[in-house]
Amino acid sequence: MKKLTLLFFCIGFHLPHAVAADSAVILMYHRFGETRFPSTNIRLEQLNAHINELKRGPYTVLPVAEIVSRIKSGKPLPDRTVGITVDDGFKSVYEEAWPRFERANLPFTVFISTDPLDEKRASYMTWSNVRKMKAAGVDFGAHTASHLHMTAASPAQNKAEIKKSNTRLAAELGIAPSLFAYPFGEAGTEVINTVRTGGYAFSFGQHSGVVHPKSDFNYLPRFAMNENYGNDDRFKLIINALPLPVMDFTPKDTKIGQVNPPNVGFTAAPSLKNLSSLSCYVSGEGRVPVTLLGTNRIEIRATKPFAKGRTRLNCTLLGTSGRWHWLGTQFVSLKS
Repeated sequence: MKKLTLLFFCIGFHLPHAVAADSAVILMYHRFGETRFPSTNIRLEQLNAHINELKRGPYTVLPVAEIVSRIKSGKPLPDRTVGITVDDGFKSVYEEAWPRFERANLPFTVFISTDPLDEKRASYMTWSNVRKMKAAGVDFGAHTASHLHMTAASPAQNKAEIKKSNTRLAAELGIAPSLFAYPFGEAGTEVINTVRTGGYAFSFGQHSGVVHPKSDFNYLPRFAMNENYGNDDRFKLIINALPLPVMDFTPKDTKIGQVNPPNVGFTAAPSLKNLSSLSCYVSGEGRVPVTLLGTNRIEIRATKPFAKGRTRLNCTLLGTSGRWHWLGTQFVSLKS
C-alpha cells in the first residue's frame, strides 16, 4: 500500500478539476474521539485533517441523498464529489462531529438504530439531539431497530426490525426514512430483497468502492474511516478514487454457502485499461491470485476458506489519469 500511495501522489494527485463526473465517493464514520474503540473510532485530529482536506482540496461535498439520486438518474456531478455518512447514532456524533461539520458547512447523513435511543443508552444520542440536528439540516436514515446481524435472522425478523425502525423514525422526525444502511454492512440476496420491502430509495453497505451508474443501488459501497485507516495519505487516496465498473459478478450472493472460499469472477468494463495490472486483496489472507481471461474477464481464487463473520475483497487498478479505480465486496459466513 505504501508503493500504491506514493505512486498516486507522483502521478496524479494535483489534477485539474473536471467539469462533470458520474461517480462519487461515500465516506462512513461511527465514533469520534472515543479512543477506547479504535476499530470504529476516528481520532479528533484525524477528523480535523479530513475536514481541512475536503475544504481546501478540489472536492465537492454534497448531501448523500442528492449524490445517489443524481447518479441513478444520469445527472452529472462535479468531479471528486464526496458524501459523508455516520452509522449508529453515538453521542460523539452530536458532541464532536456535528459542530465540526456544521462549522465547515459540510452536509452529512446519520443512520440511526432506534432501540438504543428509545432505551436511553448513555453512549448514544437522545431523540432531542436528533431532532435538533434534523432542524439544522442534518439528514437521517434507517439502520434497523436493534442493529442485528440481518444475515443470521429470518425474513420475518428483519421485516419486523425494518417496520419498527421506520415507525420510530417517522414518529420522532415527522418523515419516513428514504435511506438505509445494513448493520455491520452484512447482506446477501435474501436480506437485500427483504430490505427492498422497507420502502427505501437507496441502501448502503460497508464495502469499499465508488458509487457509479452501474452500482447496485440496493447495496451501495462506502469507504470506512477509523483510527487505523484514517491517516492523511489513505484519506486522500480514497477521496480521489474512481469506480471499477464490472458486470456478471460471481457469486451473486455474498452470503457464503457450501463453496468456501467462493470462486469470484467478473467482467470488467471495456473502458478499463491495463487489466493485467489489477491487484486484489482478501482480509485475512492478503494479495490473492488474479487471472485475466481474454481481454476483460477476471477470475480471483483465494487459497484459504473465509472465516466466520465478515471477509472483505478489494481490487484496485491504476487509471491512466493517475487515480485508482476501486472495487470492493464484503462476504459474510455464518459457519466457522
